Amino acid sequence: MVPLVDMGRLFAARGVTVTIITTPHNALLFRSSIEQGLESGHQIAVHELNFPSKEVGLPEGIENFNAITSSEMTSKVFYGIMLLRKPMEDLIRKLSPNCIFSDMFYPWTTDVASELGIPRLMFYPSSFLYHCVTHSLALYAPHDCVESETESFLVPNLPDKIEMKRCQLQEHVKTKTRYGELIKAIKESEQKSYGMVHDTFYELEPAYADHYSEIKKSKFWHIGPIFQFFKTAEAERSSDSSSEQHFCLSWLDTQKPESVVFICFGSMVRFSDAQLTEIALALEASNTRFIWVVRKIVENQETWLPSGFEERILKNNKGLIVRDWVPQVKILDHPSTGGFLTHCGWNSVLEAVVAGVPLVTWPLFAEQFYNEKLVELLKVGVRVGADVWNSGFEIKSPLLGRDMIQNALSRLMDGSEESAMIRRRAKEIGVQARGAVMEGGSSFNQLSGSGMQPYLPGTYSDKLDN
Repeated sequence: MVPLVDMGRLFAARGVTVTIITTPHNALLFRSSIEQGLESGHQIAVHELNFPSKEVGLPEGIENFNAITSSEMTSKVFYGIMLLRKPMEDLIRKLSPNCIFSDMFYPWTTDVASELGIPRLMFYPSSFLYHCVTHSLALYAPHDCVESETESFLVPNLPDKIEMKRCQLQEHVKTKTRYGELIKAIKESEQKSYGMVHDTFYELEPAYADHYSEIKKSKFWHIGPIFQFFKTAEAERSSDSSSEQHFCLSWLDTQKPESVVFICFGSMVRFSDAQLTEIALALEASNTRFIWVVRKIVENQETWLPSGFEERILKNNKGLIVRDWVPQVKILDHPSTGGFLTHCGWNSVLEAVVAGVPLVTWPLFAEQFYNEKLVELLKVGVRVGADVWNSGFEIKSPLLGRDMIQNALSRLMDGSEESAMIRRRAKEIGVQARGAVMEGGSSFNQLSGSGMQPYLPGTYSDKLDN
């Protein structure tokens, strides 16, 4: 959601009048960003539609996947989004826009755009490699030629040799599912859309950007890392001496450069108590300093902590266990952060790339195993060794033992020649990522001049107002 809103801010910064359609609780997540745009004189408005929580059996305030507290809520949120179609269509007709820019999960907006005689731009918060791999899987079905879930196969017709296992693939790739029907509708709407916008940048995956252009034969733009366009200005605002610094950042100030591993698996992951225990024991055995974000499921659920674990790490100033929101981008940017143990969600990968922080990869669901393949190709990370795709939320894949986790952490943080090479590579790509959104950079140019600018309504300034 946030990258999509940031794209709206980028359009508004270039003179386009932008209206964001969302729901009340989702609007709260980006209210401050919109206020900053308004203060800069940008024409940007928010229209709120009530989320049908009662109709789908959800508690009030659960309006997106990040807010769900059980796996049963996932389908209800999807159903709620479907029920928003008619009120959104009615509002779009009333607003009479010149262009619709919508997320991939709203394929029906192509039909509304066609009805109104306007273009629809589709937003993809994912890598080119992901699209190239899934295209090859759909076209050649190499996963149907192996005898077991754990047997490796080569994904054909790609710029690099990429091997995968059936157990790493999303369920809808292997069999018919309701989600697969949605993906089919998304692909059909893609063909009817005016073009696609991707939150990635050319230097990150040039071979796959070029390959994507060959297999798609349609307009597309890479504008990422989108959050980086606004990062400098927001950093300046947050550096006001009157603002309080998050306690994680204060703790990082006391640590040595590149000595801390940041551990966060996003807001939708629910590990078993047994898996959380293995992570804790691996951290203690590796002697790695850390900040570990653990999303609390129920009150006072701390049975997974090894006896005396939290007391020992606090006493020795070894780490922090955080059970609430943390400023992830600022933590990754901190000079004391030397690694990121992540589920490989695309936003998290991009944030680490921009910060020049190497990764310890533990993919779990969605497109995360494809993202891990990109990290491998870039040589900016180390695998934990997870191989089984999950449907999301409650992780049911086989337990990863403390030895595997400890080994991955040690490989990245032990100061070896391998870890030094990974760290150098991560920093090199970080420079490229930050340069991509600067004036003259690849993503800046895609948004400006002969890139997207001629295809957008309204008038534009020549320079992005950061």
